[in-house]
Amino acid sequence: MEEKAQSKNRKQESMEFSSISRLVGINVFSKSPSHDSDLGFDGEDFQSIDMANYAAIVQKSRDAFYTGRTLDYEFRVKQLKNMLRLFEENETDLISALEADLRKSKMESCVMELEISKNEIRHTLIELKEWMKPTKPGKTFVNMLDECAIYKDPYGVVLVMGAWNYPVQLTLVPVIGAIAAGNCVIIKPSEIATASAKLIADLVPKYLDQECYQVVLGGIPETTELLKQKFDYIFYTGSTTVGKIVRAAANEHLTPVTLELGGKSPVYLDNTVNMSVAVKRIMWGKVVNAGQTCIAPDYLLCTRETQEKFLAKAKEVLQEFYGSNPKTSPDMCRIVSDRQFQRLQEYLKCGKVAIGGEVDASERYIAPTVLVDVKPTDKVMQDEIFGPILPIVNVENAYEAIKFINSREKPLAFYVFTSDKKVKDLLLKQTSSGGVAVNDTLMHFAGE
Repeated sequence: MEEKAQSKNRKQESMEFSSISRLVGINVFSKSPSHDSDLGFDGEDFQSIDMANYAAIVQKSRDAFYTGRTLDYEFRVKQLKNMLRLFEENETDLISALEADLRKSKMESCVMELEISKNEIRHTLIELKEWMKPTKPGKTFVNMLDECAIYKDPYGVVLVMGAWNYPVQLTLVPVIGAIAAGNCVIIKPSEIATASAKLIADLVPKYLDQECYQVVLGGIPETTELLKQKFDYIFYTGSTTVGKIVRAAANEHLTPVTLELGGKSPVYLDNTVNMSVAVKRIMWGKVVNAGQTCIAPDYLLCTRETQEKFLAKAKEVLQEFYGSNPKTSPDMCRIVSDRQFQRLQEYLKCGKVAIGGEVDASERYIAPTVLVDVKPTDKVMQDEIFGPILPIVNVENAYEAIKFINSREKPLAFYVFTSDKKVKDLLLKQTSSGGVAVNDTLMHFAGE
């Protein structure tokens, strides 16, 4: 596997450590949501508080930050070790919450959520002392006799807004970075993953400093009110639509932001590959978490000849993954909400169903599905799919694939499946994306 990262530099900068995963904190406050949308609510009501209290919540963390205790190395280490204990001592409850929200299997919950989070803490503990040291920049003739240093200061009070598709990992990993960087944090889990949000709100105050790290629960009204407050940094993971709202709110206070958004991530496949291996990797990347992964393969570009070979192998692979009836497999996740289910169901009307297509609204179940005869103008090709549906668009060669990719919004990820070095180099050189994996999917995420 090879990878190319072009959109995000995840090296250190001043104390934000620039993976900006390095910023957050927690305590529990909540308000009952009342709407269902991208920011909306899809579960039972949370306990209510007066929205006017949000200013007081933020001020509480700001006052804690001004005490200076988060600047201390030992304090940060203690909080990080407590966070590790949170994961280790509550694994069963975390797995149960993920099962309730998305019907994730124990293995998927452990591998894709809990172990990633624990390893982030362990890595941070190993590196923290080195990260906190001042660095010495190069000097010019003007200051060659001076002592110059760059000190790594925390931002202050950070807002972390988590996502519902990986509601534990994508909420708490940025918090780990924020703690390491010496910030106080307001944590806003996604209310759509209700069980995970409630559990995070329950556990965080038991393990972390209750003034520095607070949790806020709620839906659209609460999030809107929260975004009116002045933060020193905002870290949001989720849809582009809501990302624009977060960015606009941050602009009111000139607050720096990190927006971890989605996009359509194409796959290019030719007939030079080991088709059995390629199809396994493509279909795994597509159906893990029922396709609700921001860097999941979104659509496939290949010739009609390669398409037929792909379809034949895909049927075998899905049988191996999930048995004859994926609905009864303990490894097949469910769609997170009725709203998302209905959106995905509309995509099944595009092109022709070659594999799968079965649905059950009562369980929010959509079978792993492959669509053929899909037109570039079809609805399924307009927005990020975020579900277990893979449309195939036929192209004659790599040049057509490049033209197609470059005619659309820049992809978050691009997956190239070929054994031809010239084709690989051509695709890497003439396209631009957030990241690339060659002959694999998702794995570039694991790179440092």
